[in-house]
Order: sequence, then C-alpha cells, then structure tokens
Amino acid sequence: MLDLKWIRQNAEQVQTAADQKGIRLSLEELLLRDEKKRTLLHETEALREARNKLSLQIGRLIKQGADGAAAQAKLQVTETNKKLEAAEAELAIVDHQLAELLLLVPNIVSPDTPVGRSDEDNVEVRKIGAPRSFGFEAKDHMALGELHDLIDIKRGVKAAGSRNYYLKGAGVMLHRAVQQLALDMLVGKGFTPLDVPLMVRTEAMNSTGFFPLGEDQTYRISNDDKWLVGTSEVPMVMYYANEIVDAEAPIKLAAASTCFRSEVGSAGRDVHGLYRVHQFAKVEQVVLCQADPTLSEAILQEITANAEELLQLLELPYRVMAVCTGDMSQKTYKQYDIETWMPSRESYGETHSSSNLHDFQARRSNIRYRTKEGTLKFCHTLNNTAVASPRILIPLLENHQCEDGAIRIPEALRPYLNGMERLEAN
Repeated sequence: MLDLKWIRQNAEQVQTAADQKGIRLSLEELLLRDEKKRTLLHETEALREARNKLSLQIGRLIKQGADGAAAQAKLQVTETNKKLEAAEAELAIVDHQLAELLLLVPNIVSPDTPVGRSDEDNVEVRKIGAPRSFGFEAKDHMALGELHDLIDIKRGVKAAGSRNYYLKGAGVMLHRAVQQLALDMLVGKGFTPLDVPLMVRTEAMNSTGFFPLGEDQTYRISNDDKWLVGTSEVPMVMYYANEIVDAEAPIKLAAASTCFRSEVGSAGRDVHGLYRVHQFAKVEQVVLCQADPTLSEAILQEITANAEELLQLLELPYRVMAVCTGDMSQKTYKQYDIETWMPSRESYGETHSSSNLHDFQARRSNIRYRTKEGTLKFCHTLNNTAVASPRILIPLLENHQCEDGAIRIPEALRPYLNGMERLEAN
C-alpha cells in the first residue's frame, strides 16, 4: 500500500505503474472517492459540532425556563441527527469503496526496472556457467526419474488430479537434501529459521499484498476464513504484523515449507513433468530493514547472491534476469528472476525470484520501527526463493546425468545423502 497523501501528489506515476503492471485501476475514480470521503468527513464533523452546541443550548434554555425555545432546539437536534445519520451512512459506503480501490493500488517500480509486457521482455543481467554439451543422447528428467524410480506422475494424478506427483526413494532424498543445504547455508549467514503456518487468514493475504489480485492462484479452505499459502513469505511477514520492531540491524528470516498454488490460467503450459505443479516445497528468505533505499537495494543484491551461491553449490548454469514491469506483481518495487539451464527444454527455466518491496508490504501489515530521532517509520521488506523443489530437480537430474544413465551428485549435496556420489541406474 502507498501513502494516500503521496498518491494524491503522484497520481500520474501511480497510474503509469498500474497500467504497466496490467492492473485495472482508475486513479481518477480513486481520487474522486478520496475527495468525497474528505468532504463527508468535514460534513459529519460539522453536524456533530452543531448537534453538541444545540444540546448545550437546550440545557441552558431549560434552566432559564424557556421551554418553547428548548422545544424548538430539540426539533433542530432531531433534524441534525437525521442529516448526520444520512451523512455517516454515505461516508461508510464511500470509505468502503475507497478502501477497495486502495487495495488495488500497485507499488511503483524502480527507475532501473525494464519496461515490458511479459517475461519475454525481461533483461539478462548476467550469465554464470555454460550449458553442458552432451556427447550422448541425453534424457529428460522424467525419463531419468523413471530409470531411477524417483518420480511417479501417473499415481500422483490418480490420487490428486493433474499437476500432482509422487517422489520416491532417492527422489525424496534429493528433494529434502537441496532444502536442507539451502537452510543450512542461510542459517550460517545469520538467518533465523522458522517453521510457519501453512494456512492463514484472508487478512494475512491482504496484509502481505497477495490479495485481492491473487485470490485465483490460492486454494481456500472450505467453510473457513483460511487459505493455503503459496509461499512462506506470507506467514513470515505476518510474524511481525502490527508491531514495532527493532530494525537497527536487518531482520533475516528463513523457512522451509510446503506451498500450494492453483495455477489458474496456466492450462496447457509446462504440463510435462515437474515444472509446474500444485504442491511444492520452498526455502524462502525474508528480510525486514530500515526504510533506506540504499540499504534495501544492497540487501536485494545480497539475497539474490545467496540464491546464486546455492546454484553454484549445485553446479548448475544459470542467468539472472531483471524482471520487467509487465511481469511484476502488484507489490513489487524491483525484482530479479534467476533462470537455470534445463537441457530438455533447451532453454533456461525460472527457478528463483528476488524482490524488494520498499515499504509497500509493511504499510499493509503495519510493521514499523523507531528511528534514532524517535519517529516511527514503516520497514522495507524483501524476499527471495533460496530454492524450490521439485522444480530444481529438473536441472539437477538433467545436467548431472552420465552416459551410462547414472546421475552424478554434486559434492555439496553428498553429506545430505550419506556420502553418495552417484545414483546408479536400475
């Protein structure tokens, strides 16, 4: 959420951000509702003041024995109360309309964010590692999964419908190993690990900027005001909602959690294998810091580097992309995606995302800190996917396959797999 006074002064910039992000929002309508609300607030305050004065006048008139004048003043109070009741009812309606429009207002974007309509307009920042050239006919992750008995899509669909799966045996161990590697790495960098709720209230989704625009991507718990989270970012940010925090040093949180997404609108896209599924696991980084753009930019680079370090430990080629305006979410000020080379796709596929939200999310969640001067300010918040699985298993299996069908285990993962160096083909 943006400060309403700031919106009034920068309406054109906010409208541009909404248009570039593909959000249907009329700033003209919002400002008209805002003006109407302020007019009604002034009107109701004036009516209350008039009523109070009349009430005092009635008391004096009664003491003076001026019963007729007192009766007339009572009629005026009755009339004033009717006007006040009507004005308050209209104010409640306008206030609700304004609140709904404010929930649609997007964050502005950083000056260095590329302008574009979709992920095709994202801009490559850097590329690390070269795609592997195979001297044999390489298999995709599903063929490798079948060969090693790691993945069972057919039974996943039987149990839970499309875009579901079972991991088996060493597939489960790899899935857990990459998460533990990421979590251990972050703890070593000063992040506090959390085990978080996977079901949250509607208020939490609104407060963190995932609703109202992301409702169609989220599973609702029937007959309850609860939703399954698509990222542990939501409960991690809500941990400090409506609190004044100590932000003298950045607050660094990490969580490994199961996540759920409905993938509405993705019918027919990435239907093969493990790329786009309804249930997955993520190790997420969340950072809260002081409202210093230079500081939060440095932290954005830091958490992005953490994800890159994980990919380097997994010995996978990747590239970092500056995300364009049309591919950004409502809440994001600046974003990088990291795409990892997936041989079967003959292209890079998104595996990580890093975002700086400035104070947009903290305003909605009411997370503040006290400056040295004693002023309360909203924090900046940032988030990053350290690793997401099973999607990361696609490049992990495909890039490390051997001609004999075995899969080489990167050295960094071996301690989590009892020292295993290779998965041998069955």
